[in-house]
Amino acid sequence: MEKVSLPKGTRDFGPTQMAKRQFIIDSIKKVFQKYGFQPLETPAIENLSTLIGKYGDEGDQLLFKILNSGDFLKDANKQNLEDGNSKLLTPEISEKGLRYDLTVPFARYVVMNRHEITFPFKRYQIQPVWRADRPQRGRYREFYQCDADVVGTSSLVCEAEIILMIKDAFRSLGISDYSIKINHRGILSGLAEIIGAGENESALFVAIDKLDKIGEEKVKEELRLKNFNEQNLSLLFETLNFKGSTKKKIDFLAQKFNTSEKGQRGIKDFNEVLSLVEGFGGNNDHVEFDIALARGLSYYTGCIFEVKINNVAIGSVSGGGRYDNLTAVFDAKENSSGVGISFGIDRIYDAMEELKIFPKEATASSTVLITHLDEASFTYGLKIAQLLREKEIAGEIYPDQAKIKKQMEYADKKKIPFVIVIGSEEVKTGILTLKKMETGDQSKLSIQEIINTILSNK
Repeated sequence: MEKVSLPKGTRDFGPTQMAKRQFIIDSIKKVFQKYGFQPLETPAIENLSTLIGKYGDEGDQLLFKILNSGDFLKDANKQNLEDGNSKLLTPEISEKGLRYDLTVPFARYVVMNRHEITFPFKRYQIQPVWRADRPQRGRYREFYQCDADVVGTSSLVCEAEIILMIKDAFRSLGISDYSIKINHRGILSGLAEIIGAGENESALFVAIDKLDKIGEEKVKEELRLKNFNEQNLSLLFETLNFKGSTKKKIDFLAQKFNTSEKGQRGIKDFNEVLSLVEGFGGNNDHVEFDIALARGLSYYTGCIFEVKINNVAIGSVSGGGRYDNLTAVFDAKENSSGVGISFGIDRIYDAMEELKIFPKEATASSTVLITHLDEASFTYGLKIAQLLREKEIAGEIYPDQAKIKKQMEYADKKKIPFVIVIGSEEVKTGILTLKKMETGDQSKLSIQEIINTILSNK
């Protein structure tokens, strides 16, 4: 018999895991809604023409392609088949692919529905995405993203609100030690200009984006292969390695960028975002200016963000930025500026597990279990279960006639915080036994008193 298994980079989620994941999703969703974002869903499958070319060369390599239905080789060029030329063969046998992220499908949606949308359009989207990446801890082939984007405005208020949303989301999740790293593509373009690499900035950004993963020497090797000379590299890393406060870094770059218009614009935008956060009554704690932050996706044009939870062995858990030209790739007339943030549900989950900060209520499936000692108390318990549900209290009744010990073990394993015990005396008097599982405390209460007790503990 064949051994059953899952494809690498994918996972099943049992009830306990799903309860924790739902806690994360619900917490972030509430923050999105608080800032005026509306829900949206797009198909898991997109036309490859929608996806190809939007993520840079490396991103294109990570797209999952779907073979055409039926005889997918019927339109394939025989010569391409014999030569094994995948670039020419792919469009002949595959027209569709699994979405790589939620931003490009969102841009496609905006272009297709622009006459029905009210701009600025604020949407949030929580769905799985797929990447043909090498699976490892914190990196999966199928994973969920939690996105919020605003399109149709270039106001930096949106960037400031992204910082505030990140803070609100992490506060809701109970995460206190984290860093919001920020940079600006204009600053990176200015850096490319001053080292004489203005025409090769895409290769520069892709290489810089790997600094955390492969280190300085490997990045230098990669850039040498792209014709960056030693003088270029020396000036580049002198700038990237500059240490100091945000103000010192800005002052340092302002001197470097005295002839770079793009660099000056980047510094101006960055300073304005920080001022707007303070204008909202917030502060810029957790915010860190990172000159080396590049984010490899090619569509970013302004501020870029990346969030890391400190003291966990996991990469970034959130990221995003400003994109001014993304919708234009689908329609040259439609050039709406947008900005967005994406939370990685899976990495946040792993980080919270490592830090052991999930609240107990995140794993509770029911609030109350109704136990019973005989047939008559079971029948009485059915009405009690329905009364609790009418009061929006999640409750269940043990479905079988079993020893009370077995029923209590069921409540313990499912982490149900309260148990109601019903026997013949309880049926006769209407005064029930309520047990709090965490402490073992028991009280004799009426059903209304039980409801009040449980609601006061929510």
